Amino acid sequence: MPTLSIVVPMYNEEAMLHLFFKRMSAVLSTITPSYEIICVNDGSRDDTLGRLRFFAQQDERIKIVNLSRNFGKETALSAGLDYASGDAVIPMDADLQDPPEVIAQLIAKWRAGAKVVLAVRADRSSDSWLKRVTANGAYSIFSRLSEPRIPRNAGDFRLMDRVVVDAIKRLPERSRFMKGLFAWVGYETEVVEYVREERAAGETKWNYWKLWNFALEGITSFSSLPLRVWSYVGFAVSLGAMLFGGWTVAKTLIFGIDVPGYASLMSVMLFFNGIMLIGIGVLGEYMARIFTEVKARPLYIVAETVGFDEAVDRAPQTYPSVNKTA
Repeated sequence: MPTLSIVVPMYNEEAMLHLFFKRMSAVLSTITPSYEIICVNDGSRDDTLGRLRFFAQQDERIKIVNLSRNFGKETALSAGLDYASGDAVIPMDADLQDPPEVIAQLIAKWRAGAKVVLAVRADRSSDSWLKRVTANGAYSIFSRLSEPRIPRNAGDFRLMDRVVVDAIKRLPERSRFMKGLFAWVGYETEVVEYVREERAAGETKWNYWKLWNFALEGITSFSSLPLRVWSYVGFAVSLGAMLFGGWTVAKTLIFGIDVPGYASLMSVMLFFNGIMLIGIGVLGEYMARIFTEVKARPLYIVAETVGFDEAVDRAPQTYPSVNKTA
């Protein structure tokens, strides 16, 4: 059994693979000879899978989990954790923005007794100004709304002990916000700071629409505040309506009856209709996630694996279904 498992979700990373494996093998060979690199091909449309097969033939420690289609990074990461068998597991991206050289520091903290070692970004100057602003805003929202708190500037790049990985694998939800799940299981945690690098090759797969949906997933998965807040909004609107009604009655008694303008009436109606539609939209977001959970479909489907023995090939491809009562 390997001491260390590196889990790497991949989507259209053909241009990165040579650089990635060259740098990873140079780093890992100085840490431990007992390691595996689990590459989860998440329905790539380029020659990522073909290139992975080539590298797997050169090094038996490179293993492939090929999903039947693109399920998304969070699901691909879950699949990689299912197939990882190391005593310590490190998820990371293939773009080398998270430097493999930091792995040695993560291992040192783990050997000193930590169950989780976070790699926290001390410097994000490699990101664009807009991405830094939006990322800081998202982490601020997560830290205020989520329970438990999600660490700031800590991505998927971290080390987790086997005990932690097994705990995460028991979590049943289909809507996977992995940063939240990592934080939810807890355990003794240490921190290693590092400087985020530029992408070595290829293009990022994230755009601002995907990042917005990702943030929305995080908020709705680990906080019920967006639902509760509408009780306070309703109370505030009702109180405002009562005050306005009292003011209207008093003005009529004192100054007589006047005819309100059409523009003010329409403005009030559109405002309150907008408030109601926003509330319905928030309810819809939570209901959509309930719908996803109760269908209890498998989280992912594996088309093929390369490099695993028969026992690991039977790693779970689904998560426990929702408990049902007769």
